[in-house]
Amino acid sequence: MTTTLITGANKGLGYETARRLVEAGHTVYVGSRDAERGRRAAERLGARPLVLDVTDDASVAAAAKIVEAGGGLDVLVNNAGIEQRGDGNIVVGAAELTGDMMRAVFDTNVFGVVRVTHAFLPLLRRSTAPVVVNVSSGLASLSRVSTPDDPAYAYPGVAYPASKAAVNMVTVQYAKALPGMRINAVEPGFTATDLNGNTGTQTVEEGAEIIVRMATVGPDGPTGGYFDAAGRLPW
Repeated sequence: MTTTLITGANKGLGYETARRLVEAGHTVYVGSRDAERGRRAAERLGARPLVLDVTDDASVAAAAKIVEAGGGLDVLVNNAGIEQRGDGNIVVGAAELTGDMMRAVFDTNVFGVVRVTHAFLPLLRRSTAPVVVNVSSGLASLSRVSTPDDPAYAYPGVAYPASKAAVNMVTVQYAKALPGMRINAVEPGFTATDLNGNTGTQTVEEGAEIIVRMATVGPDGPTGGYFDAAGRLPW
């Protein structure tokens, strides 16, 4: 039996990924900052609720103890993330961005990935087929964001793409340091979720496809890569 933890899984892409993995036979922990929302989501899914705030060291440590007591961990999906939007659901641009705004985004999107991965690494190392999936973004691709005819070029924000580019680098470095694990970054696509005010153009079912695919990759699968549903993406 494969045991999987998904952060930020009480809604959106995390919830759909959990649904699909439960369906595939995984024992799934639904990580959620809010205990009641997490409990309700887990109940609907047939999963296990886990209070987990990726920005809080004590919360992450407590969650790791619970998962260890429950039998260990095989797959970690670092899904929790935020984007910086202001009034009218408008993305905060370069001229308006402050250091505090940038710090808040990085605390969840980058430091949260490192905080959770570090805490659960001892459990993953005990698995016979450990997998880590870091949910990134197409906006993390320097190639795409700097190409005028690519849709990513028009995105005005700074904090979110910078944080996801950092996630990509974190992914590569972890994969090199831990060759016995399959560690990859994925781009779900512009999916309608609360993160973007439900402005995305695809469904969570479509967006979760690549997350599920990489969460179920075998020991001979890729590692240190950056993928969307169509294949590898340019850094």
